[in-house]
Amino acid sequence: MDDVKRTYREGEEKTKEAWRKADGEEDLADKLGNAGDEIRKDLGNAGDELDDADDRQVNDPTKRPY
Repeated sequence: MDDVKRTYREGEEKTKEAWRKADGEEDLADKLGNAGDEIRKDLGNAGDELDDADDRQVNDPTKRPY
């Protein structure tokens, strides 16, 4: 599922970037928007990776406290 979310985020970012460049110019607002999209994508992917690591930790029988 995380691969689907990662692919969606990357596609969304690329689409927005292309849409901003459609007018032939890339001004400061476009660059800031692209940077914000990149940060949001990277944070979302990092959150998914942490969640996966937590799930593996919880589901690993050698790591259980009991």
